[in-house]
Amino acid sequence: MDPLSDIVSLLHPHDCVAAGFDAGGDWSIRFEGHEGLKCNAVLKGACWIAVEGCDPVRLEAGDCAILPRGRPFLLSAQPSRAGIDAQILYKPVRHGGTAVYGDGGDFFMTGARFLLDGPPARTLMRGLPPLIVVGRGPEQETIRWILDHMAAELREPRPGSPLTVTHLSHVLLLQVLRDHLSAAAQAGDGWLAALAEPRIAPAIAAIHADPARSWTVEALAATTVSSRTSFAVRFRKVTGQTPIEYLTEWRMLVAAERLRSTHMPVARIAADVGYTSESAFGAAFKRVMGHAPRRFAKTGGIAGKPSNTV
Repeated sequence: MDPLSDIVSLLHPHDCVAAGFDAGGDWSIRFEGHEGLKCNAVLKGACWIAVEGCDPVRLEAGDCAILPRGRPFLLSAQPSRAGIDAQILYKPVRHGGTAVYGDGGDFFMTGARFLLDGPPARTLMRGLPPLIVVGRGPEQETIRWILDHMAAELREPRPGSPLTVTHLSHVLLLQVLRDHLSAAAQAGDGWLAALAEPRIAPAIAAIHADPARSWTVEALAATTVSSRTSFAVRFRKVTGQTPIEYLTEWRMLVAAERLRSTHMPVARIAADVGYTSESAFGAAFKRVMGHAPRRFAKTGGIAGKPSNTV
C-alpha cells in the first residue's frame, strides 16, 4: 500500500457512531471533549464551529470538519459562546438516526465518530491540528457522493442502514485526509504535509515499502534526488523529526500492529523491521511505544466504547 493507506490502516477505526442533525432557527449545541476522531459534514445551510483554543470557523454546505484531537467544541447558527449540551440532544437518537433541534429544516449535518487504536493512534494523530476543514477540492465529487448517500441512509433508514453508514464513514475519513494533503503541504507541518511534500514523500514511501532495510540519511536523500543536508533539514522542518527518528517510529508502529494482531515470535517481528538483536529491538520499542514488546502484545490498548454523541 501507499503511505497514506499504511497509516490509516494502523488507526483501525472501530465502534463508529453516526447520526444526522437537523436544525431550525437560532440554534447552538455544545460538545464536550471526546475520544477518537469526529467528522462532521454540512449538507444543507451553514453554521459556525468553535473548537477550544481555535478561532471560530464558518462551515458552508459541502464543507467537512474533522476533529482529530478530541477538544470540546461548539456548533451554532450564529457565532455563540453558549449552547445546549449535545448529550441531551443526542441521548434518544440511535446509531444511524437523526437528532432534531427546534422544527428543523434550515440546517442538516451528518456526523460520525470513530475510536482509534491506542499507541499508534496517539502517535499518528499528534501531528494533526485540532480542526481540519475540507472544502471544495480534488476529492469533492467523491466526498459529496459519500455525504449524499450517508444523508439518504440517515433520513430514511432501511435494513442495514447502520452498517452502511459505518462503512461510508470510514471511506469518508480516508477521502477527507487525502483531500487535505494539498492544504497540509502548503501549511508545511505534520505527517500529512510530509506525504504531500515532493522533497520528502519519496523517502517516506521508501521507508514504508522496506522498513527492514538499513536506511541511512544519504540513501533516503537519494530517493528524493536531494543533497543529504537539504533533505535532512527539510524533513525535520516538516515532520518535526529526523529521517532516522521517523524510520524508527514507523518500524515500531509496524511491529506494534503485528504484536497486536498476530502470534508471531518477537524475534521474528524484530527481524522483519530491521533488527538482528531482539534486545536492541525491545529497547527501541519500549522507548517509542512506552511498553516492552511482550507486555504490549498482552495489553494491546484499545480505547473504550464511545457514547452515543457524535
